Amino acid sequence: MKQPTRGRITLRTAGACDAKKLYALIQANLEEGHLLPRTLGELAIHAERFVVAVKARKIVGCAELAPLSPHVAEVRSLAVDGAARGSRVGVTIVDELRRRARREGFEKLCAFTHAPSYFINMGFSIVPHLWLTEKIFTDCVKCPLFRRCGQYAMVAPIDAPSAVQTLPLLRQGFGGQAQPRA
Repeated sequence: MKQPTRGRITLRTAGACDAKKLYALIQANLEEGHLLPRTLGELAIHAERFVVAVKARKIVGCAELAPLSPHVAEVRSLAVDGAARGSRVGVTIVDELRRRARREGFEKLCAFTHAPSYFINMGFSIVPHLWLTEKIFTDCVKCPLFRRCGQYAMVAPIDAPSAVQTLPLLRQGFGGQAQPRA
């Protein structure tokens, strides 16, 4: 399923054939300190849970919708190519994951990140790690960085307005009148 977005970027579901490209994009972000490591084998197995942003036949962004329980799904391995940053590729991907999570019956979406402000702008809130026991017992206890990863636990209700929907409200103010820009 492809969906058009701004600037000739399309979203689609990844396939196993994309695993090496996902791995390269995630590795580039890992080296910058943005992500935790993923193996090529793990990405090949879970490729179909990824949404990818494609521009001119190149994958410029990706993220996985990883189920943690029947009620909670995680935005995992959100990565955007350095040249595509600032063009809302990550926001567009997270909005699509939110729609998919809603369709699949999840009640909340979580993310673990070193950049909480990025997710706060998309309607996520910082919560104590212990509020997401599904994540702790699924992944964290097995991670070599357990208790020292430095990531923030973030949660967003599935039905919260997406970042794309709230941006005009923030620009206009909640009363509908344009607000002066600082």
